[in-house]
Amino acid sequence: MRIDSRFLVHALSRVNRAPRGASRALRTRLALAAGAAAIALAPAAAAAQEKLVFLTSWYAQAEHGGFYQALASGLYKKAGLDVTIRMGGPQVNGMQLLAAGQADVIMGYDIQTMKAWEQGIPAVTIATSFQKDLQGMMTHDDVTSLAGLKDHTILVATSGHSSWWPWLKAKYGYTDGQSRPYTFNIQPFLADRKLAQQGYPSSEPFAAAGAGAKVNFFLFADDGYPPYGTTMVTLEKQIKERPAVMQKFVQASLEGWKAFFADPAAAVALIKKDNPNMKDEQIAFAIQRMKALQVLDGGDAKTAGIGTIRPERFKQTYDMLVGSKLLDASKVDVTKTYTTQFVRDLKILP
Repeated sequence: MRIDSRFLVHALSRVNRAPRGASRALRTRLALAAGAAAIALAPAAAAAQEKLVFLTSWYAQAEHGGFYQALASGLYKKAGLDVTIRMGGPQVNGMQLLAAGQADVIMGYDIQTMKAWEQGIPAVTIATSFQKDLQGMMTHDDVTSLAGLKDHTILVATSGHSSWWPWLKAKYGYTDGQSRPYTFNIQPFLADRKLAQQGYPSSEPFAAAGAGAKVNFFLFADDGYPPYGTTMVTLEKQIKERPAVMQKFVQASLEGWKAFFADPAAAVALIKKDNPNMKDEQIAFAIQRMKALQVLDGGDAKTAGIGTIRPERFKQTYDMLVGSKLLDASKVDVTKTYTTQFVRDLKILP
């Protein structure tokens, strides 16, 4: 039962205004009424803020800025949410923690979500941060396109072989003989102009520039790589049991992204608090690169709003994985790997 706070004020005032000669029984009844109102109001106040744990995919950085902005500027609180952001890292398996109930929403990506269904985990993408996946290729400045790498050695991490590498091979005719392991060290690249390597627009190019190297960077998404980037993923049961909470989280997060790109100061302070190794120069470089590549406000976001997702894009990613024999089509219904219900009516325009 909901009791208006005005009732409590009224009850207390009646206790205070009781005539001096009022019977003890009358004063007791008034006091009990005031006490009952206070007890009833306490759970209501405590329940006003819904708790939610959001797990990122890596240490705090500019690519997580919208979520930190929503937390630092009070957007989550205004929406009635008590959000805790926990950092991911190399030893953190976000999907396992989501499945175990240790997180309510995780920062994910489309391939991961589809593979989760293949393994029996009903994970669902409820929104995206970016219209483009942030994975790409760093080359020396004499390379002018991805098509120009057929005679180059390409450094590829293990995870790349189960995601974007088969797509690149099919699109540009690369061969496995061209690939060598990427050890997350750019020194081999700097020492050999015939090397190209995977990277993210704000990370490897920043390190290369610091070493004085002139490089080009090619975002796979700009050549047709279909997955979305930095998505919000939860479990199917969360959508069924807490739809209002998921709606509030999506909306506040996307408003956070818009605010972050307008003025990131609040988020930057919180990012640096969580990850002291993240410096102002790299954050500024990352924001500049994300803006230039239009990862937040490009594509469908221009007209449908930030965070929008389209069924066609998920089908393209699904077909890519099945065609590369990276996904068992008999175990995955692509329409269950996402929902548009939380973004289709938002229209948070850039």
